[in-house]
Order: sequence, then C-alpha cells, then structure tokens
Amino acid sequence: MSILNWLQSLIPGRSAAMRHYRAGMVKAKKQDYTSAIEEYSASIRDPKIPTDVKAMALYNRGLAYSAIHETEKADADLLAVQKMPGLPERIKKAATQRRERLRRRTATPNTE
Repeated sequence: MSILNWLQSLIPGRSAAMRHYRAGMVKAKKQDYTSAIEEYSASIRDPKIPTDVKAMALYNRGLAYSAIHETEKADADLLAVQKMPGLPERIKKAATQRRERLRRRTATPNTE
C-alpha cells in the first residue's frame, strides 16, 4: 500500500466507500454486472463518501447498467456525474461522451 493510499484510508468514509467501489470494479471485470451495480450502489449510499469516489462509482455503475441494457438508469448515473459540482471538466466530458454513445446505440433507425 502506498503512503498516499494509506493516508486516504484514514479519511472517515473513504475506506468503506473505496472497499465497495473496488469490489464493484472486480465484479465488473468478471462481467458480473448485477453484483458490480450492488457494490457501486453501496458505495454511493455511504453518507460519508467523498465526491471523487462518488463520481467514480456513479460513472462505473452507469457503465454496468449500460452493459445489461438498463439504458435509463445508465443515462441517469452519467447525467448525475455531469452535474456534480467541483469535478474536473475531463471527467464531466467523459460522462457526456458516454451518454452520447449510449444514445446513439439505443436510437431506433428511421425506416421512412
């Protein structure tokens, strides 16, 4: 464990939220998206969750929802990331781009 990780683990709320977030990452990597969503949701529900962890959990939960074709939930999570105050613009831009890809993927072709 790096010194930075150790110091961050001392911040109240960060440790539990990060534990759920990391568990979600592991489950998503194994394509167990439903379990990943549960872990990300547990992280998000933590009232002491730091903003950066919440943004990461929302973003990745949105991707997991997208993977199981829960389009509306995916869009809602990505939109929440876009609207979070204090996040770097690159993170908001990534959420915007993912939402656009999601919209293109789910758009019905015009058959007229």
